[in-house]
Amino acid sequence: MVLADAGFFLALADRNDRHHASAEHALEALQEPLLTTWPAVAEVSHILATRRGPSFQLRFFSGALFAGLILFDLRAEHWPRLLRLMRRYASLPMDLADASLVIAAEETGDGRILSTDQRDFGIYRWKSRKPFRNLLLDA
Repeated sequence: MVLADAGFFLALADRNDRHHASAEHALEALQEPLLTTWPAVAEVSHILATRRGPSFQLRFFSGALFAGLILFDLRAEHWPRLLRLMRRYASLPMDLADASLVIAAEETGDGRILSTDQRDFGIYRWKSRKPFRNLLLDA
């Protein structure tokens, strides 16, 4: 499974996004399922509704992309780690969606991600030392 950040989904949704073509190409080339988290989906939902409107948001989420999307099971036991991560990266700052994706990488043992956020996912480390491999921007 490959992790997907909110920025990846936003790039897919917006043909004017500078990463749109790369996001479409990465999705077409993907040979395995996408994994994301509820906080990342909530971030996409909020941004789409705010910037493009509720009808655009609903059209995007009803698309075929989300039929095969796997949602990581973020549980109460993850909250202490989320808090430690958000404190560690407070200078960026790290939001809940990004922290949840770090947890997902740690739990699955895989730091491959599709993200438009080169700065933050270039700095974040999963399992405190392992860098992410951004399949969208590092290709």
